[in-house]
Amino acid sequence: MASASDTSNSNSVTGVVYFGVININEGHRNIGSVDVWRSVVTKEFFCEEKRIGVLDISDKIGLHRIDKSKKWAVAVNRKRRGTNRWKLVELVAKGLQRFTDSDDESVVEVNIESFSIVDADWWSFLAEPNVNRTVDVTDVLPGNATK
Repeated sequence: MASASDTSNSNSVTGVVYFGVININEGHRNIGSVDVWRSVVTKEFFCEEKRIGVLDISDKIGLHRIDKSKKWAVAVNRKRRGTNRWKLVELVAKGLQRFTDSDDESVVEVNIESFSIVDADWWSFLAEPNVNRTVDVTDVLPGNATK
């Protein structure tokens, strides 16, 4: 059985503190947020999406650990509006990435270059450089998000 200090094979973590939030807006309307937590020991980031009006429990309970080769990001659909326009994802540095669309539960496959989605229907921004900021996703590539 893993103890709280043995984090190599479990999702249990110690020394995690609330680090901040990323507010996601369409114009002046908030459509959700991403809560960001950080381990004071390992400096790992943990993220949790919060959608306005969605009361369902997330498919990932607790502080979900991602592989060290990935980064937390928000994928945004270019053609959609509203709460189901965005999705918290784990991005690889380069290659093909799959994730489940929050609108219709279909599997989306996109190309990734330098931890950024390169796709006709989707774009992305990284979570870490946007902590404690409001990102307006109204425009295709907002000038207020740090990639």
